[in-house]
Amino acid sequence: MAGGGLSAPAGSSGVEFEAKITPIVIISCIMAATGGLMFGYDVGVSGGVTSMDDFLIKFFPVVYKRKNEPGLNSNYCKYDNKGLQLFTSSLYLAGLTSTFFASYTTRKLGRRLTMLIAGVFFIVGVILNAAAQDLAMLIIGRILLGCGVGFANQAVPVFLSEIAPTRIRGGLNILFQLNITIGILFANLVNYGTAKIKGGYGWRISLGLAGIPALLLTVGALLVVDTPNSLIERGRLDEGKSVLRKIRGTDNIEPEFLELVEASRVAKEVKHPFRNLLKRRNRPQLIIAIALQVFQQFTGINAIMFYAPVLFDTLGFGSDASLYSSVITGAVNVLSTIVSIYSVDKLGRRMLLLEAGLQMFFSQVVIAILLGVKLGDHTESLSKGYAIIVVVMVCTFVSAFAWSWGPLGWLIPSETFPLETRSAGQSITVCVNLLFTFVIAQAFLSMLCHFKFGIFIFFSGWVFIMSCFVFFLLPETKNIPIEEMTERVWKQHWLWRRFMDYDDDIYNGVVKEGKSNGFDPTSQL
Repeated sequence: MAGGGLSAPAGSSGVEFEAKITPIVIISCIMAATGGLMFGYDVGVSGGVTSMDDFLIKFFPVVYKRKNEPGLNSNYCKYDNKGLQLFTSSLYLAGLTSTFFASYTTRKLGRRLTMLIAGVFFIVGVILNAAAQDLAMLIIGRILLGCGVGFANQAVPVFLSEIAPTRIRGGLNILFQLNITIGILFANLVNYGTAKIKGGYGWRISLGLAGIPALLLTVGALLVVDTPNSLIERGRLDEGKSVLRKIRGTDNIEPEFLELVEASRVAKEVKHPFRNLLKRRNRPQLIIAIALQVFQQFTGINAIMFYAPVLFDTLGFGSDASLYSSVITGAVNVLSTIVSIYSVDKLGRRMLLLEAGLQMFFSQVVIAILLGVKLGDHTESLSKGYAIIVVVMVCTFVSAFAWSWGPLGWLIPSETFPLETRSAGQSITVCVNLLFTFVIAQAFLSMLCHFKFGIFIFFSGWVFIMSCFVFFLLPETKNIPIEEMTERVWKQHWLWRRFMDYDDDIYNGVVKEGKSNGFDPTSQL
């Protein structure tokens, strides 16, 4: 049973609750996961739009003038501009702020209504961006999109984790990340097409087409049912029981229902969930969640994705280099995320993260060596043979990220927090993710200009650190019921068990017996 060491009425012995994979669960998860599609499209579309001359002339004329300045052909510094970086990163800053409000709505109004609010933010933001007449209108639209990202990233992973049966929870949760990768690929293809449109309105089409995933998320939020966890948490027990029976496809739901009711009782005793996060028993989940978000951004995925067009251009693709790089890396991204859906509940979270760590470390070191030795700052002398090796390494890195740190950075935090701190924990998760996404988005082009090929060595060092963290400190959570994480995961871990509140009858008995034998177990905590 999650939280405070209370014993659960059922399931804590390790019995998996009876559940069928019902159509309503699959449909609900697919509809909810469209929030990832919107996030992915926003991430993918900004890079292409900011490279369109018509867009730069209207909103960033200084950047356009500098971009076309004769003699500036540095492979590493030609896009280094703080204002342009701020346009991209403002979305993440708005998302970071809004996630605290989203935590409240997720807990008090439910996961479903929070997703609906995200959809409305997205739609209004898209309208303002597509119709933008000046920079202020454009930035306001980006801020509203960021609010949508904050609300969607808060509600969707929690919704997916709570509604999915335990044995396929990881796969269904990764639908969110799969939709992010599909959104990025779709945005890249749209940008390539709209960049060729004459008349100066191609960027408006790119930004306006974000309305498609925004509308899908809004409609999806209207159609799906809220999770039993959320309904029970808000006191709607009969409705929660009815929804639980419907999504599990069986009448034998009493054990799981009783566990959810007990989890809700514990949650209601917590008056200040954010303050409760800092309590000793909640530190393991908080440390893991924060570390995963920081590490996800420091894998170097932004460095790889940004530099791909230059690498493909050296292969002779010419003006179509950005299309080929976007399609190839985007397709690898999508396919590898599908691999994660099928493998995460079989191989486990730790196995995927550790294998990917080796793969990403190796590919980044190889890329750094080849670029450092063979590609200068002001030349494009990389031979075709070396370029092919680099492209293979790019795809190797992207595939490893897509089946590990990409989806699992969202999955693991959403399934490890107990109900009483789940909304607050997810809020911190989203906040830290968006904060470091903002930091990387704002600083990356400047880092690339100063570090040059050394930026890949920088990120490979982080990959080594995060792999060590996973090996020693991240417990396996596959096939563990979400409300049993405390008993079956955290209290079994060699380090994190020291942080748990051992106030249950079993532990008190152990302490009493230990003291009677001249040994106090609490002295080891």
